[in-house]
Amino acid sequence: MNKNIVILAGSPRKVSSTDRLVAAFTEGAKGAGHNVTTFRVADMKIGGCLGCNHCFQETGICVQKDDMQTILDALRKADTLILASPIYYWGVTSQLKCVIDRTYALLKEGSSVKFAALLMACCDDTEAAGDPPIAMFRQICAYMKWEEVGIIVAPRLNNPKDINDRPELDQAKQLGMKI
Repeated sequence: MNKNIVILAGSPRKVSSTDRLVAAFTEGAKGAGHNVTTFRVADMKIGGCLGCNHCFQETGICVQKDDMQTILDALRKADTLILASPIYYWGVTSQLKCVIDRTYALLKEGSSVKFAALLMACCDDTEAAGDPPIAMFRQICAYMKWEEVGIIVAPRLNNPKDINDRPELDQAKQLGMKI
């Protein structure tokens, strides 16, 4: 069954290791016949959640008029969400976290997302640097009742070329194919 997949790519650097993971995943997903929409959130104008609850008074409509509405519209049609980020100070980037916070606007009306995966790159020598964002991701999945379908952490990536020929690229492609 073809899925509608939304990827929220959080790297502020273009042609980053995270972007390479996203590209590998996308290649696999499109090869399997899935529809993929990718948002490079660092390139978008998205303000932080104001906590004003306007979205609960006017179901799903945020008081802020910025690029987040495009993402919310895509998430309303998606059944699969992929979060992709380099690990910055043991978390996802601030750009991606901002978008995650703004998905609050979907809580009252619900979301069609059923499945979620996490792709991360980091400079650290071990995958343990991914533990805090993985914990956050798993809490979000549990709260939203999304099925976790994959987590890939690629450590020891100091430069974008360091990901060349790494097994995580194939893992991302395979995840895209099987999702």
